[in-house]
Amino acid sequence: MIEKGKISSLQMAMIMYPVVVATGDLFIPAVTAKHANRDLWISPLWGSLIGFFVVYIIFQLHKLFPKETLIQQTERIFGRIVGKIIGISFLFVMLQINSQIIRQYGQFVGNVFLVKTPILIVIGSIVLVCGFAVRGGLEVIARCAQLFVPIVLLTWVLFFILLIPDMEPRNMLPIMAKGILPSIKGAIPQAAIFEHFVLLTFMLPYLTDLKKGMKWGVISVFITMLTLVLITMSSLFIFGDITSELAFPVMIAIRYIEMAGFIEHLEALMMAIWVIGTFLKISTYYYVFVLGISQWLHLSDYRPMVFPSGFLLIAFSIWVATDVQEFLHFLSTVSYFQSASFEIGIPTILLLAALAQKKIRKNKEGKKG
Repeated sequence: MIEKGKISSLQMAMIMYPVVVATGDLFIPAVTAKHANRDLWISPLWGSLIGFFVVYIIFQLHKLFPKETLIQQTERIFGRIVGKIIGISFLFVMLQINSQIIRQYGQFVGNVFLVKTPILIVIGSIVLVCGFAVRGGLEVIARCAQLFVPIVLLTWVLFFILLIPDMEPRNMLPIMAKGILPSIKGAIPQAAIFEHFVLLTFMLPYLTDLKKGMKWGVISVFITMLTLVLITMSSLFIFGDITSELAFPVMIAIRYIEMAGFIEHLEALMMAIWVIGTFLKISTYYYVFVLGISQWLHLSDYRPMVFPSGFLLIAFSIWVATDVQEFLHFLSTVSYFQSASFEIGIPTILLLAALAQKKIRKNKEGKKG
């Protein structure tokens, strides 16, 4: 195998947590509120169903083709030519999704904190740092996640506790006043980030305790869902109906925190954990693309592909949109269907095709017998 490192199922779950939560924690409450209104806290419950479904599909594929990633599975199921086409299409979408994540990072950091810094410098610096992590391999990313994710989780819990005095639970009433449909519509952007669990296919071949993989995959989906429920609920409790009109409700909510006259201005701490989460998210997608393209080309080592791929990421993150308005419009429309087509559609089709082939082989063997 190209990747020599090994990780545990717990480390895998820790990697996936920021992959789903990071970047989405800032704008998801506002996007969800536009569709779900006061039911926006229910939407992560519906969205998480996609996460559980993707985890199930990926593990079923892995049972059929152990020690192989999705890129290798496509060639095994559909043959070399068709498999190559599907594989490179999937990798292109992974490249584009990561470029969108990097652009979100650059746009937010540039607009809120480093106003006078060119966005190319902001983007280039994070890609360079992530490139060193990716070159270190899956174990390095896993150890970074193992170090930082508990800190991120504890910080989220601290923020939620400190915001309790400013919360007004009555803002969530009446629940489902317009039925269940608004919360389901609000679940569309939530489902789009739960689709990222497709990346498990690039980690399962390197688990040291595969038997625990399914359990920790499900736990990761559940904790992610719980985090998004708390984030959307806290935004609703503080801002009520105006949540949908705010660009970054969570950041604004944290500015409300004030205790004993000296615990305040915690947005810098929020920014720190957000950058940590985004670093892990970009690094994971970066690693998946580099590993996938190396497997697609049948290379013996993925490391020579790391920094050339970084230049591609920087270029795509600049090309993805000409301005902020065009970028936000793309994120709220086309990107949902694009990611669903590849992150849900391709694994599902692969599993159905593999099961059909298995059944056909059994029937042929039965007739010969």
